[in-house]
Amino acid sequence: MFRRVYLDNAATTPIDPEVVDAMMPYLTNKFGNASSIHFFGQETRAAVDKARQQVASLIKCRPAELIFTSGGTEANNLAIRGLIEAQQTSNGHTLHIITSAIEHPSVSNVCEDLEKHGVRVTYLPAYESGVIRVSDVEAAISDDTVLISVMAANNEIGTLQPVAEIGKIVKTLRGEGRKIWFHVDAVQAAGKIPLDVEEIQCDLMSVSAHKIYAPKGVGVLFIRRGTRLHQQNVGGRQERGVRGGTESVPLIVAFGKAAELAEERLKEDPQRLGKLRDALEDRVFEQINDAVLNGERETRLPNVSNISFSGVEGEGLLINLDLQGIAVSTGSACSSGSLEPSPVIRALGRNDDLARSAIRFSLGRENSMEDIDRLLEVLPASVENLRRLSPDKK
Repeated sequence: MFRRVYLDNAATTPIDPEVVDAMMPYLTNKFGNASSIHFFGQETRAAVDKARQQVASLIKCRPAELIFTSGGTEANNLAIRGLIEAQQTSNGHTLHIITSAIEHPSVSNVCEDLEKHGVRVTYLPAYESGVIRVSDVEAAISDDTVLISVMAANNEIGTLQPVAEIGKIVKTLRGEGRKIWFHVDAVQAAGKIPLDVEEIQCDLMSVSAHKIYAPKGVGVLFIRRGTRLHQQNVGGRQERGVRGGTESVPLIVAFGKAAELAEERLKEDPQRLGKLRDALEDRVFEQINDAVLNGERETRLPNVSNISFSGVEGEGLLINLDLQGIAVSTGSACSSGSLEPSPVIRALGRNDDLARSAIRFSLGRENSMEDIDRLLEVLPASVENLRRLSPDKK
């Protein structure tokens, strides 16, 4: 039986054993509702407060500026829809959002829905590099612009966006009296690169636990003091009245521990994973013809590599590799099942052939050079066989 190799850590990560140990008491005897005032409730309230401090330390914000959510998607929805709806209650004019053409669906789909309700949205190009240009951001800003939403790192190709430079622009405009806010989706970036909300000068930042070795189902939204959002989860007064609903204490505790570990390993993990990624790419390009790297090679996450194999259907290659024990992705896990070419890869100017043949390899803490060796044992032959069987082969 072959050994399975997991190379899809951008979709989700395995739960760290230390994270499991931290959350277990809150799945058993420490079961109180964190909103209750008796001992059982205050015991879990203290655990939630500690986790909030741990996550705040990872992104360098005040604990009181964090709202726990069910994950990155809810955090992005709360940030974008919540801010726009808060502005619509006080402004009668058309509102304008600036975002990029390569955002995660939890941002792009919200923007598309808001367009149906009269909000104007500008989608900035990402060019062949997969990086938007600050000059394009500046050119797109108009009198009715209220929100700029740009991800810190792309989930499919790993490219880093110039969020600190955008933050400076927004800060300058606000200093001139403009009402404009800046949201950063940092779901893929957290734990892979240093994040500092003061350095970035963002007003809102989304982070998700299951990308940093904690369970699925919990995330946070950083909301800078003074930023007003319209509540999306209407219910009780949990999370300072911004997000109603009983807190999932076990998941929040797990998130806190994972954030603490991620901060401790912020130098070790990226350096090691970057070396593995570079070794993977060097060997792929040595052994396989007509393989193309998608996105900028330098300015990107250390653990993500997205490569198109011309003449191959990405879904077919994914299945072929899976049958040999290797898990990869054709793009965003949230777009799985779509028959359309990846909009992120197409935004780079790639044709449909290259967009459909793109494979994302995303590395994690448990990966080693043995995993890269195993991948390269089977990948060249898999690509060759699929190309030979392709109906487009001449």
